[in-house]
Amino acid sequence: MNNLAMSPERSDLFSPVSLGEISLSNRIVMAPMTRSRADENDAPTDLHVDYYRQRATAGLIVTEGTYPCLNGKGYCRTPGIVTPQQLAGWRRVTDAVHAQDGRIVMQLMHVGRAASHHNKSGARTLAPSAIRAQAQIYTDAAGLVDTDTPEAMTAAEIVSTIDAYRQAALNARAAGFDGVELHASSGYLPMQFLLECSNRRDDGYGGGLHARVRFTVEVLEHMSQAIGAARVGLRLCPGNPYNDMHDPAPEATYSALLSAIRGLGLAYVHVSRSPQPALDAFALVRRHFDGPVIVNDGFDGNSARTAIADGIGQAVSFGRHFIANPDLVARLQRGTALARFDRHTLYTAGPQGYSDYPSAN
Repeated sequence: MNNLAMSPERSDLFSPVSLGEISLSNRIVMAPMTRSRADENDAPTDLHVDYYRQRATAGLIVTEGTYPCLNGKGYCRTPGIVTPQQLAGWRRVTDAVHAQDGRIVMQLMHVGRAASHHNKSGARTLAPSAIRAQAQIYTDAAGLVDTDTPEAMTAAEIVSTIDAYRQAALNARAAGFDGVELHASSGYLPMQFLLECSNRRDDGYGGGLHARVRFTVEVLEHMSQAIGAARVGLRLCPGNPYNDMHDPAPEATYSALLSAIRGLGLAYVHVSRSPQPALDAFALVRRHFDGPVIVNDGFDGNSARTAIADGIGQAVSFGRHFIANPDLVARLQRGTALARFDRHTLYTAGPQGYSDYPSAN
């Protein structure tokens, strides 16, 4: 039997829980995953409706990263929450999930410098400082290319970007989402402000740690003021090197960030296991954050159940296991073996490898 299968006996993994004002029927969360299926207008399509509806038995779905403003786009075929067409497309998705009594939040992802002009149309690549990430990115137009050297954001552009996150949160609620999650991991814009390797500013948004934390805190504050903090989540992965990030003191960095938002009343912090073996990111978040925690990365059914029972997190998110198993919750309940996903179709256009995986029954 696949090692993700678990015995069908009763488990707290399947009990309800509330994350702020978002009520979940179980503690199994579908993690956000870029799947690159948006249409030529960066809007969701019928494929998205089918894909998310099939997985609506998750206690909570966190969508693929969605850009809050045009400058925030970096990858090909990723969706936005900016235009009326994009909002209408997402409304069809949320209606489909809610019709199955599911809950869904939108992950807001501004990639900052992790971008290529080949994937943008009429938009710029902005970051805290004009430091190129030593990384590559896929484009439909030119294949694998180096990321662009970004423009350093002006003070006015920082303010307008924070406001774009606020408006995106409002747009997400207008499109029917139960809340939003700020993507502050994987080397994207909030993380670029957090770390000295990508932030050489000296204007109050850079320099010391307190200043580098400021951007992320203000984004969370503005989104919370717009839609209520109890519908706003935060995604972190301390020590994550993705997109050329280097943090010599991740415990200090994230202790400062979490302490700065303590008391804000966020719905949750969604934290991935740190790639640095000596750093227990789950324990770090529990020490400094006063709300619910979703833990992520490397869990199977049994370890997820243990994590809930031991209080490591209030919910557990699964990413790749939801790709080929739209009925993951039922499979874990029944102890059914899990299907494997096809890596070759993770980011291709069309239904293959996206909405065509069957349920076990």
